[in-house]
Amino acid sequence: MRYAQGGGLTAERRRLREQIRHEAGERFAHGEKTAVIAKDLRVSERSVERWRRAWREGGMDALASTGPPKLPKLSDGQFVELERELALGPAEHGWEDQRWTLARIRDLIAWKFQIDCSMAAVWRLLRRHGWSWQRPARRAVERDEGAVSLWKKDVWPQVE
Repeated sequence: MRYAQGGGLTAERRRLREQIRHEAGERFAHGEKTAVIAKDLRVSERSVERWRRAWREGGMDALASTGPPKLPKLSDGQFVELERELALGPAEHGWEDQRWTLARIRDLIAWKFQIDCSMAAVWRLLRRHGWSWQRPARRAVERDEGAVSLWKKDVWPQVE
């Protein structure tokens, strides 16, 4: 995974990047060239150009970190409650089968916490907390391979 908790940079990494931007800002004040700054700080020239533009418009304050990009919609305590609800199963919440889908979890979050979020946000939330999608360990014994291949050949092209 690109970021440690799947939710962006840690506070320490944000501070480190902010220090790099401030060092670049000091070098802007001394009139150094973009290519030299980029090479010395081991960043792209494009980033240095973006920082220089921000520095020109807002000074050193414009190079400060703006904090984490977005906080999760559910707190850790709320997620613990959600896990308890998920453990009860979909049937307990009114669905006929025992499958948790993103849409159902989204509906559960809306009902339990009055929070509206997209299915992508639900997936990121679950993944951040170590959940993953599940696949059956084996194919069903009842599966009719002939019917499946006919469906793929005849029906699927029409659906697409």
